[in-house]
Amino acid sequence: MMLPNKHSYQFGIISDTHGYLPEDALTVFRHVDMILHAGDIGSATILITLETVAPVVAVRGNMDTGSWVERFAEQASIQAGDRRIHLIHDVGRLHMGTLQGACLAVINGHTHRPRVETKQGILFVNPGSAGAPRNGEPASVALLRVSKTHASADLVRLRG
Repeated sequence: MMLPNKHSYQFGIISDTHGYLPEDALTVFRHVDMILHAGDIGSATILITLETVAPVVAVRGNMDTGSWVERFAEQASIQAGDRRIHLIHDVGRLHMGTLQGACLAVINGHTHRPRVETKQGILFVNPGSAGAPRNGEPASVALLRVSKTHASADLVRLRG
């Protein structure tokens, strides 16, 4: 998917909702250009609700089953200007060679652990779990800002 060409973009990043969408996630995402869901969605209703805020691109997670998930790939790329953002549920299934070129950020989920880090010049963002946090982690999402060749992200704790 390609976004209109503009100077900067803001993305809402969410993962591992497992059928539950905290209401304050919608508030956090109210001014984003697009929402990226990194899998383990749990229900088509989650995506329908998110689409009331902004366009949504989602990938299938390992726990997503049923006929409604058949339209979702395991990976997707979003073109933001001349840079690409890659979306995958389980970063362990990612082949770094596929990211060569203009990949600015990789969005993933699966671990339920929020994390923002840079590897090999690429920003990796795991928003944690919005719907089923584990191991004492808070429910969380992330905001990703992309401007030309720069990306940065902030984790946002949800009330639950």
